[in-house]
Amino acid sequence: MPPSPPHSPPHSPPKSCDVVVFGDLFIDQVMTGFPRLPGLGEEALATGFRREIGGGAAITACGLAGLGARVKVIGTVGAEDLGWFRQKLEFKGVDAKALIAHPSEPTAMTVAVSTVNDRIFYTYAGANALLPSSLTDPGTRAQMAEARHVHFAHAMESQRLLELTGWLHQQGCTVSLDLGWDEVWLASPANLKALAEVDWFFPNEREAARMTGETDPQRALESFRSHGLSGVALKLGAQGATVLFRGDIVQGPPPLSVDTIDTTGAGDCFDAGFLWAWLGGKPMQECLAWGNACGALSTRCSGGIEGFPSREEVLSVLGNS
Repeated sequence: MPPSPPHSPPHSPPKSCDVVVFGDLFIDQVMTGFPRLPGLGEEALATGFRREIGGGAAITACGLAGLGARVKVIGTVGAEDLGWFRQKLEFKGVDAKALIAHPSEPTAMTVAVSTVNDRIFYTYAGANALLPSSLTDPGTRAQMAEARHVHFAHAMESQRLLELTGWLHQQGCTVSLDLGWDEVWLASPANLKALAEVDWFFPNEREAARMTGETDPQRALESFRSHGLSGVALKLGAQGATVLFRGDIVQGPPPLSVDTIDTTGAGDCFDAGFLWAWLGGKPMQECLAWGNACGALSTRCSGGIEGFPSREEVLSVLGNS
C-alpha cells in the first residue's frame, strides 16, 4: 500500500485492481524530425510519422500496466474505433472493457508536431465531450471504487472534483489528477481549493506558473503549499521534477540523459512511473527517480506509448536490484 496517503482511510477493503485511469482518449498522429516548428504559411517535412492511441488516460494506463500494475481505463471513443482501441489497450495489458462508445461524435484527434526540444498540438475533442456526464453514472463510479487508486486525466469542474474525491476517499481509494493544458481550468482560483483534497496533482512547469503566477519551481510549490495542497509532483521537462509532499519540498535526482526523438506523452509516462513507485510504498526520492526515468526513456521513440520502458529497464538504469 502507499506510505500513509494523507486522505486514505486507515483500513481499506481489498481491491480488484490497482489503478483505474479515467480521462481523455485520442488518436494521436505524431510527426517528428523537424529542426524547428514551422511558421504560418510555411511547410516543413517530417522524417517520422506514427498513428497511435493517445491521450493522458491511455498513455498513463499503458505505462502502469507495463510496470506490472492491474489497470483499468475508462474513457469515450467514436463507435467506429471502439474495437481498435480495446485491442490496442488490451495488447498492453490494460483492461479496456469499460470504454464507452459515443453514439455520434468521432474519436478525439490530436496532430502532434515535434522537434527535439518542444512540440505543438492541434486537437479536436470529439467523443471526449461525453466524459463529464459519465462521471455521474453509477456503473462508472462502481468501477472506480474497485481500485486502490483513481487517476484522472481530465479537467473537471471544481465542485465535481471535490465531491468525487471525497466519495472516492470514503471508498478507500487515493486520487491523482493530471489535466494537461486547459487555459480556463488553470486560470480558475476555485480549482486550487479542490486540489487541496487530491492526493497527487501532476502539473508541468508552465501549468504551475499559470495557476500560481510563479515561474520559479520552488516558489510555485510554496504557493501550492499556501493553498493547502499536500501532494504536488511538478514536472520540469529535461530538468526532472520536484515534489511537495506533506509540507516538505523534495528535490528529485538528476534527470537521465537520453537521445530524444519525441517528447509527446513524456509527462504522462512520468505519472505512471511515479504512481507505480508510490503505490509500491517506495520513498519519495525513489518515486521521483522512477517518474523521471519513465518520462525520459519514453522520449526515445515517437508517441507516448511505444517508448515506455519495461520495469527491468528502469531497474537497470536506476541501478536497483
